[in-house]
Amino acid sequence: MVPVSVGQAGNVSGLLLSLILSEQVQNRTDSVDFGPSQLWCHRFAGLRSYATPHSQFFAPSEGIMLPAGSYNNKVAFITGGGTGLGRAMTGVLSQLGAQCVIASRKLEVLQQTATEISSQTGNKVHAVQCDVRDPQAVSRCVDQMVELTGLPDVIINNAAGNFICPSERLSANGWKSITDIVLNGTAFVTLELGKRLIQNQKGASFLAITTIYAESGSGFVVPSASAKAGVEALYKSLAAEWGRYGHRFNIIQPGPIRTKGAFSRLDPTGTFEKSMIGRIPTGRLGKPAELANLAAYLSSDYASWMSGAVIRFDGGEYVSMAGEFNELRKVTDDQWKMLETMIRSTKGS
Repeated sequence: MVPVSVGQAGNVSGLLLSLILSEQVQNRTDSVDFGPSQLWCHRFAGLRSYATPHSQFFAPSEGIMLPAGSYNNKVAFITGGGTGLGRAMTGVLSQLGAQCVIASRKLEVLQQTATEISSQTGNKVHAVQCDVRDPQAVSRCVDQMVELTGLPDVIINNAAGNFICPSERLSANGWKSITDIVLNGTAFVTLELGKRLIQNQKGASFLAITTIYAESGSGFVVPSASAKAGVEALYKSLAAEWGRYGHRFNIIQPGPIRTKGAFSRLDPTGTFEKSMIGRIPTGRLGKPAELANLAAYLSSDYASWMSGAVIRFDGGEYVSMAGEFNELRKVTDDQWKMLETMIRSTKGS
């Protein structure tokens, strides 16, 4: 029997709505004894799968949004800049005129990315090795950057690590590996650069890349959810405290955007991609170039009055998952007609 709670519903319509929301109903073929709802249950056991033809209305625009030269004479420092979203943001900032410094542990990858982007944009991209988990390494990285370019105008904390794991199987080292990169790494970079900028009376824009579940929490990625939430608290706190020094702090919460590194650890078999797309109202995954455009805007002079902002960038996924009855989008027009007839025939409150 399908477990359904009808205590709050109090009538047949409440029971029907509960049945619709129960994914188990879609796959059950045994008899379900719910009186007048039994026939309905069998008839609608095969609710339609959620297709996304409407994604045509939300086609990505991947050209560069800001005017050419928007970052002329500016220096941008991007952690995790060698791959994925970091590489995309570096490419856009460089195209707009910035001199970029990209940092991560893998120097060879950084150097290849720096060479490729610089050859495409004509602007210098510097590769500096840095393990953000180590405050001394961060300090040395900043020393090297100062020698190359001077202190930055834009700091993007993008370095991250994540993997899926049931929390009962999570080791202390697993917890530490993620929180050290995401939370401690962001703090070490932000505090090191912030103190030097304050000392030199130089303003800057700080941007952190987090995730939509930093706000809600999420099972199976508990270290990441915890660390990203900490990053958001850090940035919102410093937005209040360090504005007086000319510093802005903003946050982007991306939804699912296909990048090789992230998807290989979070969806190694590709099993979840279809279900992810199915719950995104715009009907598709995000593109790195779209996030790069948003990052470029938030870090630019065009957004100089924006600080302490948290921008959810997910095609509507968060609100889709949050609504109690949002799964009713799977009900067809014919099914709604029968459901409405049954609801109208319900007596009482």
